[in-house]
Amino acid sequence: MLSQTALLVIDAQVGIIEGPSIGPVFKKEQVLTVMKDAIQQAREREIPVIYIQDLDVGKDDPQQHEIHPAILPLADETVIKKKATNAFFETDLKAKLNELKIGHIVMIGMKTEYCVDTTARAATTLGIDVTLIEDGHSTTDNKVLSAEQIIAHHNCNLHGLDNINYFIMVRKSVEDVFEHKHLEYK
Repeated sequence: MLSQTALLVIDAQVGIIEGPSIGPVFKKEQVLTVMKDAIQQAREREIPVIYIQDLDVGKDDPQQHEIHPAILPLADETVIKKKATNAFFETDLKAKLNELKIGHIVMIGMKTEYCVDTTARAATTLGIDVTLIEDGHSTTDNKVLSAEQIIAHHNCNLHGLDNINYFIMVRKSVEDVFEHKHLEYK
């Protein structure tokens, strides 16, 4: 079983986090702080940081397509471009994780009900445990629910979601989220 850990930063792009057409996301400053802290902790612990960048964001405005300047990748960090909500779909993400012997991903990013949810669920079907940082993802209101409700709903429903032997844990950013706590239950 692969048990190394990586941090996955999902669609942390200017156009989603700041807007104008999609954002700003709920509790923008707070979530950016949590994301910055998680990235810094991963770097200090020499845990790979992998950025996912959605090709649909900012099609008409290259600035909106860029990763948010508060959390830019380092030159040696991987950036994987995707065109679907599932970061594994038609990308080399799974191959990269296999190369690094990653069996556990910690996730932060945007938007909760789309790419964060879909990628987390897909990871478990591919034999990867997921830790979603409870306060490290965000979204915007939709026609039915507020962003706060969407985030709370996903934190509740994704926690414990499993596919045979691999599952999702939702943990607070103040915890040691890089600890592969799933192994205690296997």
